[in-house]
Amino acid sequence: MEKMPRWADVILIPVISLLLAAIISALVILAIGENPWEAVKLMVSGALGSTYGWGYTLYYTTNFIFTGLAFAIAFHARLFNIGAEGQATLGGLGVAIVCLYIPWPHWTLALVGAMLGGAVFGALWAWLPAYLQAKRGSHIVITTIMFNFIAAAVLNYMLVNVLKPQGAQDPATGPFPANTHLPTFQDMFSTAETALFRGAPVNVTFFVAIAACFALWALIWRTRLGYQIRAHGHSETAGHYAGISATKMIVVAMLLSGGLAGMMAINNVMGEAERLVLNAVEGAGFIGIAVALMGRNHPFGVFIAALLFGFLYQGGAELALWTDIPRELIVVIQALVILFTGALDNMVRMPLEKFFVARAKRREAASVSPAAAE
Repeated sequence: MEKMPRWADVILIPVISLLLAAIISALVILAIGENPWEAVKLMVSGALGSTYGWGYTLYYTTNFIFTGLAFAIAFHARLFNIGAEGQATLGGLGVAIVCLYIPWPHWTLALVGAMLGGAVFGALWAWLPAYLQAKRGSHIVITTIMFNFIAAAVLNYMLVNVLKPQGAQDPATGPFPANTHLPTFQDMFSTAETALFRGAPVNVTFFVAIAACFALWALIWRTRLGYQIRAHGHSETAGHYAGISATKMIVVAMLLSGGLAGMMAINNVMGEAERLVLNAVEGAGFIGIAVALMGRNHPFGVFIAALLFGFLYQGGAELALWTDIPRELIVVIQALVILFTGALDNMVRMPLEKFFVARAKRREAASVSPAAAE
C-alpha cells in the first residue's frame, strides 16, 4: 500500500509548506510594525504587475532554473552537489573567453559557443570533486563547498591579472563585442506603439532554460543513461549487481550537473552584464539547492520553484525600495521556504501519510464489509 498518492507528494506537501512559511513570514512582518497584506500586494505588483517586473522575475527565474537542474541531476545519483556556485562562476569565465576571443558573425552562433564554453568550464570544475568521490571516497559535499571558494579566487586572479583591460580600475573584462549581445525580451516583444519589458534584463536565455528542462526530463526518464543514474542513486549495490559502474555514474552525473550550472552564465554574463564581473553569480548556486528540493528534483517542479524564487527576489527588491522593510527580510522568507520544504519536510509529510493510509484502510474496510455481509 502506498503511503501517499503521487499528486499529494508533488503538489500538496509543497503548498502546505509554503503556506506555513507565509504565515510565519507574516508574523515577522507584523513584529517589525508593517502590514503583511500590504507587503504581499507590493511584492505582487512589483514582481508581476508590469512587464518590467515580469522581466526581472523571469531573469532571476532563468538563473535558478539552471542551478536547480544542476542540483537535481546530481541528486538523482544521490550526490549532494553544493558546488553550483563555483561551477557557475567558472562557467562565466568560459563564456567570457568564448565571447572575447572568438570573432562571432552573429549572436546565434555566439550563443551556441557560449553554451559550450560555460558548460565545459562548469563541468570541468565539477570533475575533480566527482573523481575524488568516486576514486578516493572524499565526500562530495565537502569538496564542492571548498571548490566554491577556489573558483572565486581563480576568477579574481583572472580578472585582475589577465582579462582586465589595460588602464581599467574595476576587476572586470571589457564589454563583449556587439555580435555577441543577446536579444532581450524588449527587443523581441516590443512594437512601434508599445515598449514591453523596457530596461529588464530578461533575454533569449530564458528559452534555453526551458529547453534544458525538457532535455533533462528526456535524459532522466527516457534514456538508458538516465535509468542507470537513477538506479545507482536508489541503490549502489543493486546497480553494481546489474553491471552499472558506480564510478562512471558519479562522474557522469557531476559532469552534467556542473555543465548545467556553468550554462547559467549565458544569462547573467552574456545576456545581462555583457561582460564578466566579480560576484556575477550572486548566490544563485545555493538558491538552486532549495529550488531543486522544492521541485522534488523534477524539471517541471524545478521550473515552478524557480519562478517562485524569482518572484521573491524581484518582489523583495520592490519591498525594500518602497517600505521600511529591510531587504534582508526576503532572505528570511527564503530561509523559511527552504526550512519547511527541506529540513522540516517530515513535519508536513508524516501527518499527511497517516491521513492517506487511514483513508485507504477505511475504503478497504468499506469495500470488504458488503462482501462479508453477503
